[in-house]
Amino acid sequence: MSILVFFFIIEILLKRLTKFFSSLKPGQISVNPFFFMNIYLDTANFNQIKQYKKKNYISGFTTNPSLIKKENINVSYLEYCKKLSKITKQKPVSLEVISDNESEIFSQAKKLSKINNNIFVKIPIVNSKGKSLLKTIMKLINEDIKLNITAVFTFAQIKSLIKIKSKKKFIVSIFAGRIADTGRDPIPYFIYARKNKTKNCKILWASCREILNINHAKSCGTDIITVGPEFLKKFKKLKNYNLKKFSKETAKMFYDDATSSNFKI
Repeated sequence: MSILVFFFIIEILLKRLTKFFSSLKPGQISVNPFFFMNIYLDTANFNQIKQYKKKNYISGFTTNPSLIKKENINVSYLEYCKKLSKITKQKPVSLEVISDNESEIFSQAKKLSKINNNIFVKIPIVNSKGKSLLKTIMKLINEDIKLNITAVFTFAQIKSLIKIKSKKKFIVSIFAGRIADTGRDPIPYFIYARKNKTKNCKILWASCREILNINHAKSCGTDIITVGPEFLKKFKKLKNYNLKKFSKETAKMFYDDATSSNFKI
């Protein structure tokens, strides 16, 4: 290879890298020239959403009926969803159906999708009895409704979803934390999904457990990771924290607790 050809190749690579990094939007974490990852905040609390919606590093929001239950709402579920969507404004928000019946799920999904253009309707891959909801999911995708397919755990479930051809973007939420809780490594699930998914399929790392999970998610090219507000506070405080200092603080905590308890040996 001549030196001129070498520099020509380097110039092309630099141009592509420049184009890639300039195309990144606020809220996207740069991983390498081929992957980036969005952070979605997982909460149903209005005050937290108001606080974080202006943050450039938050690209969207996710919620679920369990999170909404904790808020002790005094309006209907639908009204709550409307208000939540209004607060998030243009940033995407995932709102979940609340039925086990396929026809009701279909009608609820259509209702939720009409609230605002920023809504992704969350539908579990199976209902509470373990029955697949893939047919209902396909019907909604054929109606151009943006979906966030949730509670995804198995390779078979992933395989059935990532090949779907959709005009609209749709999200597949793989529950990495809960998979890891069973002693299984979730990373192969995400690598498989990324390598085989269609263009408009976005892979989401759900049930984040620790800061290291962000690196795990980035390493396998995940599109989105969803984290709670408490996790963000922990991330801000402890990311790349001095381990020698951490060791000292831990020893001090043990000593202070023992002293304040008047323990004796």
